[in-house]
Amino acid sequence: MPRTTDGDGTPVPQRLLAAATRLFAERGYDRTSVQEIVEAAGVTKGALYHYFGSKDDLLHEVYARVLRIQQERLDAFAGADAPVEERLRGAAADVVVTTIDNLDDAMIFFRSMHHLSPEKNKQVRAERRRYHERFRALVEEGQKTGVFSKATPADLVVDYHFGSVHHLSTWYRPDGPMSPQEVADHLADLLLRALRP
Repeated sequence: MPRTTDGDGTPVPQRLLAAATRLFAERGYDRTSVQEIVEAAGVTKGALYHYFGSKDDLLHEVYARVLRIQQERLDAFAGADAPVEERLRGAAADVVVTTIDNLDDAMIFFRSMHHLSPEKNKQVRAERRRYHERFRALVEEGQKTGVFSKATPADLVVDYHFGSVHHLSTWYRPDGPMSPQEVADHLADLLLRALRP
């Protein structure tokens, strides 16, 4: 996105996303108007439509920016020169930490994704599938080389781990007994124990 700034020096797209995220969290996607978003961001509707074609595009970007970070980090773990169990553990813990760090964005998206157009929905599914496939490839690599057990299909292993990640919003609290890293370490260790031959 262009780095055009307005007023306080924050790029307009980031201001719009911050305002939309806050309003979607407070009021819900369907009860937030484009006018309320632009007023909260301190920009015009023209500015919003310059960067985002619709409110639908804003909702997509709330999640897409998190997924881009997670994909970039997963690619780094997967491509590292380290044993597969180390790479998988790092990736498994990282998705937990980055989800917790962006929990509001993830909650907003999963609560409101049914509002996406069929085209945007298809795009999100493709982006998530790419992430899942890269993660699954680490499990499969370990299974092929005998480092991990083949007792459970790789798809099920991945779905189980991501099921835990997707439920973080129902129980994780920043003021709770565990830090994001502690939760991540427990879930990553649980995954690796389940894969032991």
